[in-house]
Amino acid sequence: MSIAVVDSGGANIASVLHALRRLGVDPKFTDDPAEIRQADRVILPGVGAAGRAMEVLDEHGLIPVIQSLQQPVLGICLGMQLLFESSEEDDARLLGLIPGRLTRLEEIDGLRVPHMGWNAITNQAPDTLTEPLDGMWFYFVHSFAAPVSEWTLSTSTHGTDFSAIVRKGNFYGAQFHPERSAKAGARLLRGFLETPLQ
Repeated sequence: MSIAVVDSGGANIASVLHALRRLGVDPKFTDDPAEIRQADRVILPGVGAAGRAMEVLDEHGLIPVIQSLQQPVLGICLGMQLLFESSEEDDARLLGLIPGRLTRLEEIDGLRVPHMGWNAITNQAPDTLTEPLDGMWFYFVHSFAAPVSEWTLSTSTHGTDFSAIVRKGNFYGAQFHPERSAKAGARLLRGFLETPLQ
């Protein structure tokens, strides 16, 4: 199986690649459109600002490439956010693959933003990817979050509920960092690698 990890200018690439190698696959870190199109699975990681990440994708000519992918795609953290239409962060226009706008988490009930740390997820809709993950704990680091919507598979809470895992067609997103989430994260990644083609 070929796995393309998209170069979106993020800082968490080494840990993502290492997590995938622990599962027995040899991912290719690339910004080459042909390699991305030909991969069996595509992972879009990201740490940083939405506007800058979109600039990097645009500089490499990857926006239409990602938008046209037919194989399973997994966005991680900022990579998940990029799948949506827009974000309050930088007032950025995103990939537009999942309807919705990212908004900044509120600092309420003594909770700090960014949201950093371990939180459990709760399944909201049936899906083979998330079925075994209900109630598991994952590691989050984010200031902006996707609303709960018809595309939400699982939620988590930081002052208010937000989408922790989303899906629209072949595009999946995880707001947390599976590569930093021990056995639970490995389970999600393995599930994604085993996701059948639609």
